[in-house]
Amino acid sequence: MHRRSLIAGAALAPLATAAAQTPEWQPNRPLRMIVPFVAGGSTDIGARILADRMGELLGQGVIVENRGGSGGNIGGEIVARAAPDGHTLMMGVTGLLTTNQHIYRSMSFSPERDFAPVSLAYTSDMVIVVSPNLPVRSLRDFVELAKRRPGEMSFGSSGHGASTHTAAELFKLAAGIDVMHVPYRGSGAAMNDLIAGTIQMMLVQIAATTGPIREGRIRALASTGPRRHALLPEVPTVTEEGWPEATATSWGAVMTTAGAPQPAIRRLNAVIREALAHPSVVQRMTAAGIDPASSGVEELAEYLRAEREKWGRVVRDARIVVD
Repeated sequence: MHRRSLIAGAALAPLATAAAQTPEWQPNRPLRMIVPFVAGGSTDIGARILADRMGELLGQGVIVENRGGSGGNIGGEIVARAAPDGHTLMMGVTGLLTTNQHIYRSMSFSPERDFAPVSLAYTSDMVIVVSPNLPVRSLRDFVELAKRRPGEMSFGSSGHGASTHTAAELFKLAAGIDVMHVPYRGSGAAMNDLIAGTIQMMLVQIAATTGPIREGRIRALASTGPRRHALLPEVPTVTEEGWPEATATSWGAVMTTAGAPQPAIRRLNAVIREALAHPSVVQRMTAAGIDPASSGVEELAEYLRAEREKWGRVVRDARIVVD
């Protein structure tokens, strides 16, 4: 799934046709968009930028609510149990929609059965960063150090099963290294400990790292996207460093409660695609380090199936389990 090409090819050209074919469903009250994490992260930022423009296009407010906890499962349950009328949305992410079902022994809802896909919203490359106190200057240096000191170093994440966790496990499997996982409640707390040197490494969304990297408080070793990121053009990719199998991109996708009327889903899809094509939305998301990317409903459903298969393998191979 291509991020900017989805906007150019799947959003701009078909807008007039999609608008003409979409039945006239109209929300009769403000919509809720649940963000299943605390405020301030890339998921929250992307949701708020999108919600602002969606509200203008729909003529109804789109209220963003942060309901964090349990790797996104608390927010997910709210949406799964909401009335299936198209008025409750969720900015779903990689962990909640593709890996939690493999990690948690028990969940009160099914990511596959209880949500209906609406549209992809954004993608976000991650970057491998280390404490500046660590005596490494490249990803190869880090891998060599980790192999000399198996199990002695640690990496932080925003929580069990989050993309910052599973992407790091993917890299560990690719590089054949043993680095201990330390989960936090959000990337901010983990980043503070990385800067302090309490943990040695993180994989985190680029949006959260550009300031600390420029200030020299952390050191960037490689980005995980398919190509170098515009915000960090000097940082090589994992592929350039020799580990193409560690390529990973986090993303956000708008979902609604399963059973929502198809006219509502089609209208919301058209509105999201139009919103993501707006220059102000593109500018705000890009400045925040996330890349707007829309999709068709079925296209997103197929993408989710592929992502569940990919990350399910990582969970099994890394033996990630949360009781």
